[in-house]
Amino acid sequence: MNATSGPSPAGALLLCRADPPTVRPPAQLLRERLLLAPAGADWSVLVPEGKPWQDGGEPVERVVTGWATALAVSAATWPVLALWWDGDRAGVTLAAGFRRTVGYTWLADGTPVGEDEAMRTFADRLALDPVLDVQALEPLTLPDPGADARSRLLGLVAVLARTGLGLPAGVDPGDAPGRLREAALAAGAEQLEWPGWRDAVLAELDVVEEGPLGPYLRGPKARVLGGVQLAAGVPLLLWGLGRRSGGWTTAGALLVAHGALGLAYDRLRDH
Repeated sequence: MNATSGPSPAGALLLCRADPPTVRPPAQLLRERLLLAPAGADWSVLVPEGKPWQDGGEPVERVVTGWATALAVSAATWPVLALWWDGDRAGVTLAAGFRRTVGYTWLADGTPVGEDEAMRTFADRLALDPVLDVQALEPLTLPDPGADARSRLLGLVAVLARTGLGLPAGVDPGDAPGRLREAALAAGAEQLEWPGWRDAVLAELDVVEEGPLGPYLRGPKARVLGGVQLAAGVPLLLWGLGRRSGGWTTAGALLVAHGALGLAYDRLRDH
């Protein structure tokens, strides 16, 4: 990758297929320094400060994969794309509900090292056109001497623009985290603040009750969902703690919190 466009230092963007009011409550539960901004029709972007991989030495890919998983499981109805990059590689991870995450990676010089099937899975889970959009994604999986990792990410964003994605001016994959945050703030991004557990949970419940998952707050479906979240979250939390992985620890903790709160909410509403 040439020196002028190299994706270094490490950075990331989280693209959520939902509007900012919907994304805000689960994003606040991550308890990270994030900027939230609209990114086109039914899209939002989260711009992280980047401290977990800058200070902790944990790879950016692992951190943002954990965040994307936590957000997608919390939301259940909208997917999350994590775009990430460092001095050696760049890539994208798609998280959608409880489905297995799917990722694709390019080396710094743009060499694709992912599986072609991943791009087709992206198209399917994002409800892209199975013919036109898949054809547009295909060049990203082929060798191209004129492309580097940053241009691959920009190419992916260009395809997603067909679904209404429109990143704020200056918020471009591959830039340094500080520059991304400056551009996001200039575009009117909101700094997410941790409101405390009580307000965060109430805000989350308000969003869920107004959405299609409202019936899952009470009754048998709510108890099943809470049990599934606990069953998935406890081992994930322990695995993340054992590996000292901040991203996966956060994902596990968020799942456990959602499961426990869901079961408690169902029980309280029945009394």
